[in-house]
This record gives sequence, C-alpha cells and structure tokens, in this order.
Amino acid sequence: MNQQNKVNPVDGQPPAYGMQPGYGNPPPGLANVQQQWAPAVQSMPGCPPGLEYLTTLDQVLIKQQIELLEAFTGWEQNNKYKVMNNQGQQVYFAAEDTDMCMRQCCGPQRSFVIHITDNMNQEVIRLSRDFKCCAGCCWCANADGCAHEVMIEAPVGQVVGYARQEYSSWSPNFTLRDADRNPILRIHGPCCVLNMPCCEDTFNVWSQDDTQEVGTICKQKGLQEFFVDANTFGATFPQDLDVKVKAAMLGAVFLIDFMYFEKSSGGAAGY
Repeated sequence: MNQQNKVNPVDGQPPAYGMQPGYGNPPPGLANVQQQWAPAVQSMPGCPPGLEYLTTLDQVLIKQQIELLEAFTGWEQNNKYKVMNNQGQQVYFAAEDTDMCMRQCCGPQRSFVIHITDNMNQEVIRLSRDFKCCAGCCWCANADGCAHEVMIEAPVGQVVGYARQEYSSWSPNFTLRDADRNPILRIHGPCCVLNMPCCEDTFNVWSQDDTQEVGTICKQKGLQEFFVDANTFGATFPQDLDVKVKAAMLGAVFLIDFMYFEKSSGGAAGY
C-alpha cells in the first residue's frame, strides 16, 4: 500500500493545467484533462485539512471514469472517480490503489485503498477495506470477520470514522461510526438491489435511533452503467453535518458500490 500522502502520477505525464511550480503533478489520469475545479475554501479551526470543501456542501456526485482497457478486455483496472458538487465542479479526485492479483482474482470482494485528493493533489482522505474471505452475507454481519468495513482517515494516519455492513434479514444495512466505532448514522438499502438501467437504487440515511431520515445515497440509472463498469452515485446530507461524518458517507458510497454494483472481470455485479 502506498504510504505517501500524495497519489503518485502516471509516469511520463506533464504537470496539470494552471498549476504553479512546486504543487506537484495531478492525480493519475487527469494530467491531460481540462477540468473545472471548485474554488478553494480557506482552512477552518477544528476542520481536518482538505475537508473544508465539505463544509459548503449538502450533496456530492461521484462519477466513475470509464476504463477502455477494462471495457474491451475485461482486465480489471484500478477504479478512478470524480467527486463533484451540484454545479458540476470537481471537488475531489479518487483513485483506487489495489494489487493486480487482488483485482483479478477477488473481483469486487477485494481489499482496496482509495486515495482522495484535492485540487492541489494533496491526499486529504484515505479509504481502506481489508479482504475478508467470508464477508458479504447480511445474515452473518454481526461478526467482525464476516462484515465488510471501510476505514476513513482524514488526514492520512488519523482515523475519523468507519462505514460498516450490519446484520439484516434481507435488505442491506450499514452504519456510519466515529473513530471509537460508536454508531452515528444508519443506512437502509432497498429490499432488492438490481444493477439494471431501469432501476434507481436508493439507500436511505437515518439518525442513529432510526427516527429521522437525514440523507440518501443513490445510484443513478443510466444505460452506460449497464454495459461498462462505470457507476455514478449521488449522496445528500445536511450541510451542517460534521465534515468527518460527511467523509464517512463517502466511504459508505464506495463500500456500497463495491458490494452491489462493481462488476467482476466476468461481467457480473458483486454479491
């Protein structure tokens, strides 16, 4: 796993457009892309560096990039995503960092590390999931060894929360937890999760006591996603929600994507 605080650029790529010397290279895959980034937000007391963007948002759009080699050959590539605000401006870039053998052999159940960088190519959030050979079944998710979980670090090296699969009799359930693993919010998915172009799968985010709905995580329907492994998600939440919890919601989006919508090299969605 890459332990540096920056995502290394693809070899041979030039500096990003408009960057000043000393700011480094862009995230992988972005060097030759003209991109409209959201304006920078000044640092705030008590806010982890780089999460200031999230204080101004009540929704984000996470759009996976199409990998042409994967689309034509089925050879699983590291996923890359744009994280945008409701005006279409890019807020973050997310890049998966997973071993090739893990990607090809374990498909959507693989362990992963996702580096989330800002417009200065500084890694501000890191998402990590361990490989668990027995994980995925909702009936067994009470046991730690059988529940998928994403750890959220912001900044890197400082755990701010977890997104964890929870026990359920049928419909998928998740919790967002703080650094001490105390539940903060709950996520309830639809009874039947279908990765079909005619379906819009919504996971509702509720308060810890399940009395108030506070947001949603929704896979947006589209014909493109049915033929290529490039999903698009929208997430909504209160603007005044703690930025650490918003970061945990990003972790939940990627966990839900890998568990239910990421296709294996054979073309089937996970689980």
